[in-house]
Amino acid sequence: MNYARMVIEKEAPEEYGYDRIRYNLSESSIADQKLSDIGLSLPDLTLFYGEHRGEKELRALIAAQDNGLSPDDVLVTAGAAGALFIIATSLLSASDHLVVVRPNYATNIETPKAIGCAISYVDLDFDEGFAIDVERVAAAVLPNTRLISVTCPHNPTGTMMSRADLDALIALAESRHCRLLVDETYRDLSYGERLPAAASLSPSAISVSSLSKAFGIPGIRIGWLVTRDPELRETFLAAKEQIGICGSVIDEAIARAMLERRDAFLASLLPEMAKRRDIVQSWIDGEPLVDWVRPQGGVVGFPRLNVDAGFDLDRFYARLLDEHGTYVGPGHWFEMPKRFFRVGFGWPKETELRGGLEAISAALRG
Repeated sequence: MNYARMVIEKEAPEEYGYDRIRYNLSESSIADQKLSDIGLSLPDLTLFYGEHRGEKELRALIAAQDNGLSPDDVLVTAGAAGALFIIATSLLSASDHLVVVRPNYATNIETPKAIGCAISYVDLDFDEGFAIDVERVAAAVLPNTRLISVTCPHNPTGTMMSRADLDALIALAESRHCRLLVDETYRDLSYGERLPAAASLSPSAISVSSLSKAFGIPGIRIGWLVTRDPELRETFLAAKEQIGICGSVIDEAIARAMLERRDAFLASLLPEMAKRRDIVQSWIDGEPLVDWVRPQGGVVGFPRLNVDAGFDLDRFYARLLDEHGTYVGPGHWFEMPKRFFRVGFGWPKETELRGGLEAISAALRG
């Protein structure tokens, strides 16, 4: 493994200093929750080694969200990042090939790079609504392709593929004898139809999710991967056991309590996040120098600056932060041009979101 720090982590707001940021629009989750916010308290737990696959009751709650899944199909991991690391290191070697739909969550690219496998990118196009093109994905598949990697709802654009496209990608993986990885971290924050977990549709598909983005509790480091392939389950379990044996029983107890409250939590959250999305839409409708593809899920979007070639983008980002105290995720975090940026509308308070958007307009004209 040839590790290199990801740009998105080197330039994360905690690295810069939260105290220096007034309007933080760079976060990709809802606001961080306290135990008291969600009505939870820590039980008097015995701090033993937990179940290696994850607490059975927790896995049952995860599996129950989709038909055709059982608790045995679920492996609880250290966040979605832990799941993605296990999948990449279990399936890929330097002699293998990966197809990645880009932009993508950085771990889905950087871990395969560290492994040294060959990567083909299928880049999404703003002018095509960041829509996935299954035919282009199929054209990128080679005889040694082991994995096709996508996210849905998409990070960082918030777009979603159709059920027909999901079915087509699964059929592609099945016919080419490779695996389809679907990072579904934002699936519970779908503003329209919520797609089924890809893993529930085929043993060739692997689903990944977590409680970090949609539930605002990244500090407990609970994610999971789901596969109906028994051989893969054993491989992934072996990887988890060698990395950390099992998860934290404290984290898993909090996660179980959260998922027991899942429906009520989302029922109040989704309308609020839809309102936040409309706030950004209203700002963009009145800002000729910015456009976006309206997100269909998640709490991030990926606007594009409508500026000419001579516009100094580095100076814009510096001015935005230094003069206006506003932080966004520039396109290079996702191997995209700097005229794109990720805006998170779920983490800041509504007043902070509005202030940050106004600051972007001010910095553009500075």
